[in-house]
Amino acid sequence: MIDTHCHLDASRFDADRTEVLSRAWAAGLHGIVIPGVGPHDWEPLLEMSRQDARLQVGLGIHPQLLPDLPPEEDDAVLEHLDALLAKGGAAAVGECGLDGPCLPGAPLERQVTVLKRHLALARKHGLPVLMHCHRLHPALIELLKEEPLPEAGLLMHSYSGGVELARFYLQKGCHFSFAGPVTWAEARKPLDALRAIPLDRLMAETDAPDQAPTPHRGTRSEPGYLPHILEGMARVRGEPVEEVARQTTENARRFFREAFPAPSR
Repeated sequence: MIDTHCHLDASRFDADRTEVLSRAWAAGLHGIVIPGVGPHDWEPLLEMSRQDARLQVGLGIHPQLLPDLPPEEDDAVLEHLDALLAKGGAAAVGECGLDGPCLPGAPLERQVTVLKRHLALARKHGLPVLMHCHRLHPALIELLKEEPLPEAGLLMHSYSGGVELARFYLQKGCHFSFAGPVTWAEARKPLDALRAIPLDRLMAETDAPDQAPTPHRGTRSEPGYLPHILEGMARVRGEPVEEVARQTTENARRFFREAFPAPSR
């Protein structure tokens, strides 16, 4: 199993990160993707990946972080990102995307401009994109109608939209990752989409430390909870959990260009 979106560098893991990883490997995980959310993350994440090939990283600017970055520094920060990606070591661009309602300091125009730069960097460096979209799907759809997608692909992280939106993203060639909410009793819209998306476009994630699945809901999530999410996905789709786990893992290995070491036999 591969957790395609886990903020393992979050401060909530500082006290027991080693134990969290031990539990993840014991639960059957073979890889974890850690998405960077801002410039302060990038170098430490690359070093983390250098220390353990089972940890692969994305480098990007999360839209919620834009209010903390002076707009006049956007060009310099994105040029730094370009230079780091050129050195290698990153498996993806992101987490990046659009987030609404827009925050002070992060108007939609700025978010779109920064996201376009991320897509251009992904195309330039042959990397896939980890896409965040919250309550701004119409704006993202308009952007993707004009902007060519990276050949390496685009992953809709923790997808929460409905079936109709999913159909557009499918036509564009996107992949979809689902997190803890697929196990929540009140989940509806994303479950309808989950049933409609072909298995070869699906991946699984924890989004830890957030969005813990049942039976851990309300507590800190961690990558070792991924089996609960895969069980939830299999239940919604009416398919054997072994098949969903196998295919989503294959999808992740292919999407991240075989960045993860093959599991030992």
